[in-house]
Amino acid sequence: MALKVKAVERKIKFTKDENDPGVYRYVMQPELYIALSQAKVIREAALRSGVSQGVMKACWDAAGEVIKAWATEGHSVALPGLGSMRFGLRAKSVEKVEDVKTSLISTRRIIFTPTQDLKDELADTAIQITCYDRNGDIVKRVTSADAGTVEDPEDTENTDQNTDQNSDQNSGQNTDNSGNSGNSGNSGNSGGSDGGSDGGDDGDGDDGGDGLDKD
Repeated sequence: MALKVKAVERKIKFTKDENDPGVYRYVMQPELYIALSQAKVIREAALRSGVSQGVMKACWDAAGEVIKAWATEGHSVALPGLGSMRFGLRAKSVEKVEDVKTSLISTRRIIFTPTQDLKDELADTAIQITCYDRNGDIVKRVTSADAGTVEDPEDTENTDQNTDQNSDQNSGQNTDNSGNSGNSGNSGNSGGSDGGSDGGDDGDGDDGGDGLDKD
């Protein structure tokens, strides 16, 4: 098995000047498969476990309700075989206690922390890159030989630095996707700019009570 990635040649403009000719760059993003329905997942899990689909659905629904209830109470809840899930937030920091208010919170977050086994599986999975030129034609295929580094969601310092760097790189860039059939949108970049919108103000104090973040 391998993860599929596409590298699409796009025109990137670093200014809003209409006369800026821009430059072409190959931008990589994951190729996502179709979303699997809950019914299909339950059916497959029932086959693998040997229990009926009715029993599996009842267990699935009950586990979902328990995870939702406990996570919204502030617990870090185990997801069997996968990791744990908890809620967090991004908020601006302030110097004076009288300035602390709920409007400082920019986003509420759902944070998934994978198990080491899952991270190892992802690190060992090959990545196949398909390159498309500006006309939408395939010009190259390559199997990635990257180091297989998996981002640690608990390493908030490095995560925030990478998010801010991505936001700085992507801010002000206008991409011209005309003529690139099926290549519109870049979900990775949109997530980066959301995460980096607070600049250096989010330190992500998610542990414990998810308090206000420090600069």
